[in-house]
Amino acid sequence: MPVRPAAPARPTGTSPAAARAGDRESSRRRHPRLLGVAGGLAGLALLAGCASAPAEGGGSTAAGSENCARMVTNSGGLDDRSFNQSSWAGLQKAEKDDGIQARVLVSTTENDLAPNVAQAVDSGCGFVLTVGYELAPATEEQAKAHPDIDFAIVDETVEAPNVKPILFDTAQASYLAGYLAAGVSTTGKVATFGGGNQPPVTLFMDGFADGVDAYNAAHGTSVQLLGWSKEAQDGSFTGDFEDVNKGKQLAQALIDQGADVIMPVAGQVGEGAASAALATGGVDVIWVDNDGYDTLPAEYRPIMLTSVIKDTEKAVQQIAVSSTDDSFSNDPYVGTLDNGGVDLAPFHDLASSVSPELSAELDALRGQIVSGAVTVTSPSQP
Repeated sequence: MPVRPAAPARPTGTSPAAARAGDRESSRRRHPRLLGVAGGLAGLALLAGCASAPAEGGGSTAAGSENCARMVTNSGGLDDRSFNQSSWAGLQKAEKDDGIQARVLVSTTENDLAPNVAQAVDSGCGFVLTVGYELAPATEEQAKAHPDIDFAIVDETVEAPNVKPILFDTAQASYLAGYLAAGVSTTGKVATFGGGNQPPVTLFMDGFADGVDAYNAAHGTSVQLLGWSKEAQDGSFTGDFEDVNKGKQLAQALIDQGADVIMPVAGQVGEGAASAALATGGVDVIWVDNDGYDTLPAEYRPIMLTSVIKDTEKAVQQIAVSSTDDSFSNDPYVGTLDNGGVDLAPFHDLASSVSPELSAELDALRGQIVSGAVTVTSPSQP
């Protein structure tokens, strides 16, 4: 999951969609939304004229129609087992369930980013989704030039009346993951590492660190966290989100220091940690962004303890639909334990390694975080 460079605290959303009502009303007169059977029939000629795009897995789209969507990946590509993949799953679900014709433009290098966003805009679709900090400049530029189009961006904030940030307070779910890791460790050492020292990455790591500390405080133990210091805001990073070998090397170094549970926060690089854990034996992995039990190769299932999930799929689907029914606003979406935007995945094959007592403690902690009785904080929170 490539992320943005460190930056000041993210601002909250500004004005709602009403701030641009005039532009949107003018746009509706130019491009009526194709809803219902009659609209669909009327748009057949437009469907035939849809501009082609470098895409994977997309359906047809109606050029000039606001009832279609374009997504642009960051340079990590579509099958990143991270937020590109889950964001696209959300648009695919919007296509299947809500009739929003979707297509994705895949970026493989930084040079693809701005042209792909421009091409997404030129498609005539009413909703454009971009993924990650790399796409922030192009998103901002195109949003300002096209106030009649709704934009959303994952894991980043762009300030514009027609751009909705999609953010996740992953520290909350990572707190539970850290507590769990400390509770199942037999060596008394657990670890985390990142692809880069950037807020969406360190947000996971801060929550994980606090969860380990909370377990130690509750049980009088001294489980040690390797790879990250919340106090120093520094730790172990590969400097890369795509090179699996770097993840394997760093994970092996942490395993050699005694870690028997590792949470990589590094997109595809994390698969290297799973490889090292599997080869070593006796080491479990906590995945991030989506359920690694489902998205990683099946060979890693025996070592997949859980995953810190961001429900990007559900958020993207809902926001895409809001662009078709005039409920879209630029108010940031922030996923939390309370609204189901973040959570822990099931323990799957390793359920027997989590005692009923530890599972009950995790359930109680989840409730306390939702109620506000336990507050999870991080300088990287959205």
